Amino acid sequence: MADDANEPMDQLTAHLDRGWDLVSRGDLAGAVLSAEKSLELNEESPEAHNLLGYILQAQGRAEDALEHYKQALELEEGYVDAMLNAAEVLLHPLHDYDAAINIVDDALDWLEEDEIDLIADALLIKVDVHLAREDREAAKRVVALLPSGPFESPQLTLSVGRARFEVGDLEGAEPLIRRATEAEPPMSDAFYYLGLLLEAKGDRRGALVGLLSARDLDLAAPPPAWALPHDQFERRVEAALNKLGPELAPVVEGALIVVTDLPGAEVVAEGVDPRIALMLDDVAQEPPKVGRVFVYQRNVERFAGGLLDVEEEIVGALAAEITATFPALAEPAPA
Repeated sequence: MADDANEPMDQLTAHLDRGWDLVSRGDLAGAVLSAEKSLELNEESPEAHNLLGYILQAQGRAEDALEHYKQALELEEGYVDAMLNAAEVLLHPLHDYDAAINIVDDALDWLEEDEIDLIADALLIKVDVHLAREDREAAKRVVALLPSGPFESPQLTLSVGRARFEVGDLEGAEPLIRRATEAEPPMSDAFYYLGLLLEAKGDRRGALVGLLSARDLDLAAPPPAWALPHDQFERRVEAALNKLGPELAPVVEGALIVVTDLPGAEVVAEGVDPRIALMLDDVAQEPPKVGRVFVYQRNVERFAGGLLDVEEEIVGALAAEITATFPALAEPAPA
């Protein structure tokens, strides 16, 4: 009888474990089936709601993900994993910074001093919120609170190193980022931030090696599960061009639009960031005019975080790049 009573719980655990395993392999469709089966076995399982929320988040369905995280927290108060996952969604792509900070502070109240990995995860979200708000001093204060490690995962080691780099602590960042480049399988983010760090330190050759390595790894990685086919992405680019205001639209009117996955290695070797969303080329200053626009689909998808944000991400990147190239267009019109 006891074995029979435990059987549903054993099945639930098996489906949850399988779901997370499939997530780690990038099989989100299979992971959804495991999460849904978990909820069929126990619709009040906070772990199943957290798993399904994480999968939906990876699919770019931020609002749906947040609802499942909320359900998990209604079922289990103080479920820190669900709290931090919810805070990540609130940070990006929802940009609800106050809500993200509040839920992180709640999570920190539930954590013990020796739970350094979870404490680091929580504090890193606060760092990213302050950086998103361009409050560098607040970010520095939070970085000073980060545990020194060692951390269980190379990803967390990198994240702490990245946070130190972002606030200007190059010496504190370097050993952590270098340690992360030794992970197997290799992480493109580790090589990307190593490249940025070495560039900041004046080591252009080392920086180039790191950035080219990051580009190669990005190119080899699968696109997000929600990524658009190339032709549909091109139509989003066209729609974004049509959304530019009357001051900016003439600059790219008639330009050749080239959509590709990532900047070429030869362009990166010339100093272009391998993770830029787009690049203007064949530029004339008088009148302001661009002959070619290169749009990098993988990088747009990286910044967008979800299918619904792709078009707006392209519009924002175009506007930022045009006004950076032609600063006079960023000036307010005279009253």
